[in-house]
Amino acid sequence: MAQQQQQQPSTPAGAGNSIFGGPAHQQPAAGFLAQSSLSSFSTALTPASAASSSNNTYIMPNSPLKNRAAVDGYRPKVTRTLGQRPACLVNASVTYCGNNQIYAFGGFDQYTDEVYNHVLRLDLVSHQWNLVDNYGDIPGVRMGHTATLYKGDKLLVFGGENEHRTYLSDLIIFDLKTAHWTQPQVTGPIPKGRARHAAVLHEDKLFIVGGITGHDNYVLDDICYLDLKSFTWSKSWRFVGRFDHSAYIWSDRVWVFGGLSEDMDKVSDLWWLDLKGNPAFESPPHIGTLDRSGLSRSAVSPRPSYPSVQSTAVGSSGYAANSRTAQVNPPSFHLKTYAPQAPGAISALKFVSGPNVPSQMQGIHFHVYSSGTLLDFVTPAATITSKECSLSALDLAALRWQKLAEGREIFKPGYRWHYCTMNEDGTKAWLLGCPTDPGAIDLGANGLEEYLSDIMEIDLRRYGFLGNNMAPEPRTTRPSSRTRHAETPSKGLGDDLAKLFNQPPESGSGTDFIVTALSRDFDEEEVMGSALVHAQVDATGDSDADQTWLSPDTPTSPPIHVHRLILQARWPHFARLWSSQMAEFHTKKMHIPEPYSVVKGFLYYLYTDRIDPPDQHGNETTAVLADIAGLLVMSNIYNIPHLRLLCVNRLSKELDVDHACIIWYCAGLSNEEWLRKRAANFCMTHWGRIVRTVGFQRLPRNALVELSQEVDSEGRVVAGEELDMMQVGFGVGGLDRGGMGRKDSVGSNGSDQDGGRVMESDGHDDEDGEEDGMEMS
Repeated sequence: MAQQQQQQPSTPAGAGNSIFGGPAHQQPAAGFLAQSSLSSFSTALTPASAASSSNNTYIMPNSPLKNRAAVDGYRPKVTRTLGQRPACLVNASVTYCGNNQIYAFGGFDQYTDEVYNHVLRLDLVSHQWNLVDNYGDIPGVRMGHTATLYKGDKLLVFGGENEHRTYLSDLIIFDLKTAHWTQPQVTGPIPKGRARHAAVLHEDKLFIVGGITGHDNYVLDDICYLDLKSFTWSKSWRFVGRFDHSAYIWSDRVWVFGGLSEDMDKVSDLWWLDLKGNPAFESPPHIGTLDRSGLSRSAVSPRPSYPSVQSTAVGSSGYAANSRTAQVNPPSFHLKTYAPQAPGAISALKFVSGPNVPSQMQGIHFHVYSSGTLLDFVTPAATITSKECSLSALDLAALRWQKLAEGREIFKPGYRWHYCTMNEDGTKAWLLGCPTDPGAIDLGANGLEEYLSDIMEIDLRRYGFLGNNMAPEPRTTRPSSRTRHAETPSKGLGDDLAKLFNQPPESGSGTDFIVTALSRDFDEEEVMGSALVHAQVDATGDSDADQTWLSPDTPTSPPIHVHRLILQARWPHFARLWSSQMAEFHTKKMHIPEPYSVVKGFLYYLYTDRIDPPDQHGNETTAVLADIAGLLVMSNIYNIPHLRLLCVNRLSKELDVDHACIIWYCAGLSNEEWLRKRAANFCMTHWGRIVRTVGFQRLPRNALVELSQEVDSEGRVVAGEELDMMQVGFGVGGLDRGGMGRKDSVGSNGSDQDGGRVMESDGHDDEDGEEDGMEMS
């Protein structure tokens, strides 16, 4: 997935999790210095006479020497392409599509201003360009669109503008295997037509961010997405005004960098929007959502209506790219003024200056992303030479820039680069451009300069960048009989102890104690986790705490092998049992009446101080929220403050619709009033979705009543058209807040139209259901 624009920051090339290391050659260097010094030190302290002084003393052999990896002087190679090279394409899409192939689509000729809808393919093995014969619902000519690789064999082309300056909002899919175009029927509020925007994939959703539109080319500041499973558009929200920017989704956040602002200035701001825990982003849009522009809302509000799904299929010019395409091109102020603020936290950071911060004001920049890192290629331009260029990386986790290479190490003088694309692994990037030297310029058939005549492949692994798979480049060294197995260095006490956790004694782990939990008769993915257990206890009136002895025929979970000393040192309750020589002292066994996954997570915490237990292969995973809620209950039972803090922190940050009831219930069992109140407010805000979750349906009856009573005594449910009206009112400041009372608690982060939310009322409703003090301006 990598769509780019000419002489502008590119759109993202991939997604993934963030681990960014320094240059790969630094690691062998450190190993060489440490081990060679150890070898010299050992030789100095072990003379020949000392070796014969004792016959029963084992002398450790010298550490093997390792040769430092030589700097290979790597420099990317520029190659001249062959075949049907494209003309001077501007604002086309250039996308690496796997199998050593790059596809270019659309764009316009800088010299003739002709706009194209050609599909061209570059074979990176033969370096041959070919014009692709394509079939089906062939899209009309366009430029400034995005082309995003989906599932490895499809290109999702969205938006752009045609030769009549009509801004398009259609989605067309190109099948790379059959060269066939299809245009799916979409539902939901179609977004405003645009060009020079950014598009990025995340969990079968195509997110669209920013761009330009309208007859006055104003800058859009919205974000929306198309659910690719149902082909339903979401509503649009305000985010950040940008065009010619880059976008990326990583760590459940949308990141936007660079581009041009509403003032047409090049910017170096980094913006991000949290998606985690927001049903508007995590749940699919409501299928069949009708546009409400023609409903009664317009009678009470002068707000201009959104264009409906049934909009005319042509723009203001009377031209449409496809006969079935809805080209949305309403007056420019509609969406910009009245779109609601995006739900979730919006943050921004501006990089002013620094030795490693690339200036966005000079040079031609291309931005691509991989494994939580933004790569910034500063390429030569008319104002700067290759000596002033660079390849820099921004770690999105640490928000710190690092310079990977100087421009003279990458860019060969005499070239100008116009497009950039990256493979999905995030290990290779390609720049496409042409020579600038008069004697080397390759002229096409029409005697004009060709923009895509040359290509430069950049192997990012040579700069220490491992990409999405995080695997170093395989070495091709010759095996040696003296080669020793390199031991993995220790990553800390917790990681070392984790390797011994739940390993049977026969494996040499030294485990000497067994812990069992509740039987796995219920599904391991049981959403209620520990809460279900306590609910069953409450319902029966029986308490596991009264059961001192476990019946021999009671089904239990598989044994969890642990070390007695670790439990004794880390778990005060166990230490008291052991010092009192209770039954566990004699049997070397203990049963904890909690779900197996929760008990295993609890014991893993005792080993590591972490709450993310390993999987069956020993790899650390992210614990599900239901298990974290169960750990919170156990932290209260056994009075372990640090575990309590970890659980409260995780549950409060990752509170979502599916687990809100579980978190609320377990917080009550653990006497965590702050978390319980926060979860209750979340449940009230998203009540329409909460009542449809399995967690809500499995709450005990008394808990259902108690949760329902969390709402104010005068509260009522607001949803559908009424909710949309209220959101509009909050967005434009049309509500008279002087008489709102408790309604101030309702912010602009209301749920979707089908979610519903509980509003707190001042108790004065008129016959039409409108509250006093709510005057729509």
